[in-house]
Amino acid sequence: MLKSIQWKLVAMFVMLIFAVMLVFSVFLQDRIEVFYHDSFSKVMNQTMNELEAALQNACQQEDPLDQMQKVLGVYQGRLGISSNRNYYLLDAKTGSVLYGSDVVTSLDKTYNILAAMAGKRGDKVYRRMPYIDYAIRISDDYILYIKDKTIEMQELLRGIYIIVAQALLVGFLISVVLGFFLSRTITRPITNLTSKAENLAKGSFGTKIQIKSQDEIGQLAKAFNYMSEMIKNSVDEIAQEKNKLETMFRYMSDGVIAFGMDQKVIHINPAAREMLGIESEDEILFDSFFECANTDICMNKLILFDQHTTIERRIDIGGRHLKGFFATFEMADDKLSGVIVVLQDITEEQRLEDSRREFVANVSHELRTPLTTIKSYSETLLDSTEDEEQSKFLTVIINEVDRMTRIVKDLLTLSSLDSKKLSTFFTEFSLDELLRDITAKMSMEAKSHNHRLEYYPSTSIPNIFGDRDRIEQVITNILSNSIKYTPDGGRIEVYAGYLYNEAYIKIKDNGIGIKQEDLSRIFERFYRVDKARSRESGGTGLGLAIAKNFIELHGGTIKVDSEIGKGTEVLIKLPVSQNEAS
Repeated sequence: MLKSIQWKLVAMFVMLIFAVMLVFSVFLQDRIEVFYHDSFSKVMNQTMNELEAALQNACQQEDPLDQMQKVLGVYQGRLGISSNRNYYLLDAKTGSVLYGSDVVTSLDKTYNILAAMAGKRGDKVYRRMPYIDYAIRISDDYILYIKDKTIEMQELLRGIYIIVAQALLVGFLISVVLGFFLSRTITRPITNLTSKAENLAKGSFGTKIQIKSQDEIGQLAKAFNYMSEMIKNSVDEIAQEKNKLETMFRYMSDGVIAFGMDQKVIHINPAAREMLGIESEDEILFDSFFECANTDICMNKLILFDQHTTIERRIDIGGRHLKGFFATFEMADDKLSGVIVVLQDITEEQRLEDSRREFVANVSHELRTPLTTIKSYSETLLDSTEDEEQSKFLTVIINEVDRMTRIVKDLLTLSSLDSKKLSTFFTEFSLDELLRDITAKMSMEAKSHNHRLEYYPSTSIPNIFGDRDRIEQVITNILSNSIKYTPDGGRIEVYAGYLYNEAYIKIKDNGIGIKQEDLSRIFERFYRVDKARSRESGGTGLGLAIAKNFIELHGGTIKVDSEIGKGTEVLIKLPVSQNEAS
């Protein structure tokens, strides 16, 4: 019952009435006691001024005790002597009772009696005592002592207590009735509001409360109606957006899967079901599913290290080739909620790419024999002719055949890399020693263009584990490009060092540079920044593509930064320790 606001309000009314009546009764008792004591003191002080002189005169008569009795008989009315208030004549030396209006043989020696025996007036009034007394010394032999038992005062207080108790009972009844009806004016709207709130929680957003007053309850009802309307509008907007998203996910060609923090599927669209061959997503867990698909990805890595990046992975499953994009997503409070995966079916693209690579590999193999034949016959004709014009034509043919041979050789290398059939020989070797040898070999070519080629080993470089010939081919290719595309009299610098468990090689020149829009494509096969100049210098457009594949074969990275007119910088990073060769 006390959990209800209504009965709490009733209890507060009752407690308030009880507190008021309690304070009133205590205050009334205190005022009555003060009034009674003050009246006693006033009567005693006024009467004793006359009575003291009369008693002192009686003490000088014969039989003073009898004379004092007669005087006291005259003053009984003024002293208020009754069954509750009595007077006594005491021996001034011993305090014993000599005579009294009440039959008492002995009295307790109160403070006032002791004061009178000491020659002082005993007129002190003490509260919370069962009596009030007054003592005065008449002569060296006698003390007049007045004692009031305060029974009248106690009877008066008892009657007042009965009246207060009756008033308190009536007050209780009135407060319960008034509190009940008054609290209903507060609790009834709150009960109605609670009922409407429960309906709102169940989805009945059209619920409204009738406003019957303009007080705080009315303002609360108005705020509730406004809140209900806003929630209804928000839910309608969310439902509309949800329908849009579900329609988009249902009919989009890309697959979309959302995983929660517990690695279970939150949402999956039909395209993703078809791509992954999933019938029921209830038993799918993120790590175990992609581990079975031989995909190097796990949720902990995404959450802990790659929260603000998108990771791309290749997924081969059920005869399909998929490209997956993995990214985390957050709620409104910036708290991670899971991982979303977007899947693209690249099966057809992969089939075409495989066909293209197979065609290029087959054509490259087929071209080797005719190119060798053309070159050998052209060289034979060049040796046997004396015609200057024929010699010129044959020389052009031989140069073009050599360029075609280099292209075929590069194409065969890329085909071997694609098919993972490239023969490699991994050993531990000194990168510092390799770079010194390469710069020494390339120095003659650099001098022919008046270039200054210098090597700067910045720190001690530990040995690396890899294919020395392939690394040499990569660095030679990059240095060759720097020499070709740097105007005569340029500067080419090679730096090497060790940082964060990686060996790095930095090749920097002050050549013509590369446009920003070309930087993203320079590792593509056959892509040339300046096609005309590439042909003049004998470039095939495959060197950087091969270099990138060789570096990745060693578990490293290659990056190019450049600016037009200021030069190019190539940064290669290689791990210093690798236990297994690819």
